[in-house]
Amino acid sequence: MASEDRFHPAVDLADLRESGRELVALDGRSIALFDHEGSVRAVDNACPHMGFPLARGSVDEGVLTCHWHHARFELSCGDTFDPWADDVRTYPVEVRDGTVYVDPNPDPDEPPAVRWSNRLEDGLEQNLRLVVAKSVIGLLDAGVEPTEPLSTGVRFGCRYRRDGWGSGLTILTAMANVLPDLDPDDRKRALYQGLVHVAGDASGEPPQFEQDALGATDTDFDRLRSWFRENVEVRDPDGAERVLRTAIAAGRDDAELAGMVAAAATDHRYLDTGHVLDFVNKACEALDHVGWDRADEVLPSLVRGLARADRAEESAEWRRPIDLAGTLDDVFADLDDHVDAGAGETWSRPDGLLDTLLGDDPHAVVDALTEAIRGGATPAQLAAVVAFAAGTRVARFSTTNEFGDWNTVHHTFTYANAVHRLAERTGARELYRGAFDAAVNVYLDRFLNTPPAPLPDPTPDADPAEALETLSAAFDAEGRVNDAGRAAAGFLDGGGDPARLRRELGGALLREDAGFHTYQALEAGFEQAATRPPEEARTLLVGVARYLAAHSPTRREREQTFSIAARLQRGESVYGEDVDI
Repeated sequence: MASEDRFHPAVDLADLRESGRELVALDGRSIALFDHEGSVRAVDNACPHMGFPLARGSVDEGVLTCHWHHARFELSCGDTFDPWADDVRTYPVEVRDGTVYVDPNPDPDEPPAVRWSNRLEDGLEQNLRLVVAKSVIGLLDAGVEPTEPLSTGVRFGCRYRRDGWGSGLTILTAMANVLPDLDPDDRKRALYQGLVHVAGDASGEPPQFEQDALGATDTDFDRLRSWFRENVEVRDPDGAERVLRTAIAAGRDDAELAGMVAAAATDHRYLDTGHVLDFVNKACEALDHVGWDRADEVLPSLVRGLARADRAEESAEWRRPIDLAGTLDDVFADLDDHVDAGAGETWSRPDGLLDTLLGDDPHAVVDALTEAIRGGATPAQLAAVVAFAAGTRVARFSTTNEFGDWNTVHHTFTYANAVHRLAERTGARELYRGAFDAAVNVYLDRFLNTPPAPLPDPTPDADPAEALETLSAAFDAEGRVNDAGRAAAGFLDGGGDPARLRRELGGALLREDAGFHTYQALEAGFEQAATRPPEEARTLLVGVARYLAAHSPTRREREQTFSIAARLQRGESVYGEDVDI
């Protein structure tokens, strides 16, 4: 029989019945054989959870129990009772003339890509870090494009978190954005880290229940925009969601939809310390990765946050001692006139504008930006210079501040980055307001640069290899913020490849138990540096290095989980001794 060619002799049946179990090596596989209740069963010797030798487990009433973490498996089919453990692989067995034969290479029940895709869903649903790590590694090793696990995570996070888009989805999208900057193994880490945060955000939360689109999908788009903003204004997320879904159902393109949501996000000042607009930008970037045909799944997740956000003009710092919100209201009242005055003009950044933005006169800041609009500056041009000013605040953050103050300068920078990216996407006039909001926060953050940390002096004779060693060491010890900044600058000054520096910074981040803001800081820094002249890119990457060093080292628990998953995927022992024979 042709089928017999696949079976290998494994053990005498009499010996197996006497011992109850045997461990054999067949065709490079370590297989545990059990004689139980009159039947012979064969399973992979490595527990699918963390590799413990199952030949050392216990069998009772048809259940094989691993002794390390007590994962339980139905012996005949390998299915687990414990979803965190995964099913153990079983092997066909035949008994011929007193000898047990085993097929060590049975056809898989499903292709690896299908198996790991299903397991990723399980890992997200049950918030299982090890399962998520195994799934990401398995999918990419099977040749699946990173957009597939990204798409799974985006869909899951939008559907199973009632409060909608949050930090987990933002981290996942930020890591998807920097994938090209990373080493191949770190791309797996990046997706794993993002997906773990998505699962954590959704764990224990109620799901999102969708509103229906309005029937009037032929409504004029300007009216839909007005309805949407009005519902957000009165904090009615259900009404706003129905209007947004109507615009999506009407087939409005990505720029129109992004502009519609961004307009509502800038009707009030600096919502939720900038997070709301950053979430809008990240949701759009997620759709760039997974396809805008998924807009009806993704964009409505933003609505609840938009409608319920804190509005900065209600806070004391925007009203006292200077009524900054009132000053901006006056500018915005005449915004159309300022834009019309600049029609047909070509603007370039004037000398001294950056110093004005970093200065201590808010009226000079507002006047300079207004003059830029009247000189023809587009929303994207205005946002770009403000984003660099905000990034400079991070690069020059004084370590004499309280540690939590890093978040303040960070929020301004990531908000400014979001304004810039959305302005490039949509050109929406309302995003001028976002640029002003960011500039006001750059002003409010001025004391966090008092005294400012000096930007590293140019060192053209620096050794790039030595600089990388110093940078790596700075992430392994507390209090080496300035060392990290100098090392990043020295690497670039000495002729180091900026792409190599980004790989090093990205790899360092992904090995930490980084918090939400650290992922944001790295991604925004990379995004802003990518299109800047070298001297500006240098400042921004110094800021990334200093921020990361300030938040390192951590316990690195998530990296340990990923390392275990990677070793298991390679067939290595995790238990502490080789499970093969």
